Amino acid sequence: MRVLITGANGQLGYELQRTVPQGIELLCADREKLDITSQDSVNSYFDTHKPEAVINAAAYTAVDKAETDTEAAFAVNANGAAFLAEACSKHDISMIQVSTDFVFDGTQSTPYKVDDTTNPVSIYGESKLEGENRVLEILKSKAVVIRTAWVYSSHGNNFVKSMLRLMQEKNQLGIVSDQMGSPTSANTLAVCCWQALNKLQTSNCQLPSIFHWTNAGVASWYDFAVAIQEEALSLGVLKKSIPLKPILTSAYPTPAKRPAYSVLDKQFTYDALKLPAQHWRAALKETMRELS
Repeated sequence: MRVLITGANGQLGYELQRTVPQGIELLCADREKLDITSQDSVNSYFDTHKPEAVINAAAYTAVDKAETDTEAAFAVNANGAAFLAEACSKHDISMIQVSTDFVFDGTQSTPYKVDDTTNPVSIYGESKLEGENRVLEILKSKAVVIRTAWVYSSHGNNFVKSMLRLMQEKNQLGIVSDQMGSPTSANTLAVCCWQALNKLQTSNCQLPSIFHWTNAGVASWYDFAVAIQEEALSLGVLKKSIPLKPILTSAYPTPAKRPAYSVLDKQFTYDALKLPAQHWRAALKETMRELS
């Protein structure tokens, strides 16, 4: 089976290539090879390369920039996803659409279930939610949306690598402590995507349209930073520790509002896709070993 991975140079695209199951022929496309914001580009790519399934890992993820770069965010996250879904519909193939915890407003105090009410509080969240809705409207039972959060990898730009750099450059750091979520290894997210695609291709019964996937457990960004420093010190990635100070979101204003609580309920995903839970600390340790 030929599977198209969009956003192939990103951290999820990288991990999808590393975890590809046997029997899969990859079509890896970055923005130079495939401009998903152009319907003509998408249609031409499908006609030429004839993918048999798609995992859309391409996304506009500059959360703060999206507040003023609205057109570009929607072009990728909503229109681009829809153009891919329309091409999949035309060729009668399945699609995995990767989405985000930012579709929720973060006002709950219990993990968000897949059918909880969405209410994004940022342009980024709005654009990703529109992408979800358009993909499911176009493809119906031939699409699955996987929402995730706080993704990092040994590849690309992310919180883990930013923290490691800052911990080497700074004498101390203030880290937001009142936003709660679940750090997620892109490697485990990739495995979830492949498992969902396999189920979508082989299941005799219709799969649910939306799944949630992050690593298990809950942390603040401060907790995450503390763990990053501890793991880095133990593996020799960092030579010395620096003081880490918990701060409130109000002390670190950003253009885009973040959900204060964006923990996703994964129990349904564990059961339906037969995936084991892995605590975020264990997943972080594996990534830190790679970086060491």
